[in-house]
Amino acid sequence: MFQGHTDVSGQATAAPAKNRNRAKAEACTVRQVLDRVSGKWAIGILMEAARGPVRFTELERSIEGISRRMLTLTLRNLERDGLLVRTVHPTVPPKVEYVATDMARELYETLLALTRWAERHREAIAAAREAYDRAHGRRGD
Repeated sequence: MFQGHTDVSGQATAAPAKNRNRAKAEACTVRQVLDRVSGKWAIGILMEAARGPVRFTELERSIEGISRRMLTLTLRNLERDGLLVRTVHPTVPPKVEYVATDMARELYETLLALTRWAERHREAIAAAREAYDRAHGRRGD
């Protein structure tokens, strides 16, 4: 058999593999976006930025427990995903503001509903955790 036959069979199997890879990439993208916007710090950042332009130091003060490094990384990722716009104003020292994009403002309503749900049910969830821990001999987190 000569080389040409190998190429033809390789091309015939390449198309379905390419479609599987595209579908896998699209599924990963959705999962990654959901992971990103539901992350520990992202919700707080998006909630603050959706209310209007916010500076780094304002975010740092308003989001309890976040380190400067984690805030920086999360801001970069949200900007990369098109959820935030970073604007550097030419002042000394430079003034940097973050503002939610239209896509993030649309997400804001969903995050607000999720936050309200958590507030409404936090006591019931705490009680369920306590009951579970008692039943399973565990200490709470």
